[in-house]
Amino acid sequence: MSGRPGTRRRWRRRSVLLPAAVVLALVVAAGLVWFEPWKLVVDESVAEPAPVAAAPAGVPEAEPVVLASGRLVAHEHATTGEALLLGLPDGSRVLRLQDLVTSNGPRLRVWLTDAPVLPGRDGWHVFDDGRYLDLGPLKGNVGSANYPVPAGADLAGLSSVSIWCERFSVSFGAATLAP
Repeated sequence: MSGRPGTRRRWRRRSVLLPAAVVLALVVAAGLVWFEPWKLVVDESVAEPAPVAAAPAGVPEAEPVVLASGRLVAHEHATTGEALLLGLPDGSRVLRLQDLVTSNGPRLRVWLTDAPVLPGRDGWHVFDDGRYLDLGPLKGNVGSANYPVPAGADLAGLSSVSIWCERFSVSFGAATLAP
């Protein structure tokens, strides 16, 4: 009872193709989850106004003071905009990314760091080598947003800001903060 001559070959081919297709589908699914490729074509816009804080009682309202600022330079992805470290009348501090334009990506964070901002590929991987303060996820890759600095955070020596991709340990763009 061997059946028709080609039947055994067809079963053998199917028994190899089905598991291969399942493995390929799992690899593609894992790649999509890991790389999040749709983020390269989908911008997340943000338009937060500049921060304001109530002045202490008896003190007239005052505008935020620019403590340090710098222009963003491109690293892994084309990046432009300005980083402003602002002091508010109530003593709090905020990092403002203004007129930001960069690529979207997986797990982007905003860091204040002690690393120097190096141009080109030399600056891609330096920001996690030393001390940094994570201000949270990037709110949008296009526009302006505010990132509160935790009360009591020691900013001594933190002289730059990086838009850091945690997934691939690379800087999308960075700025040196100068008074």
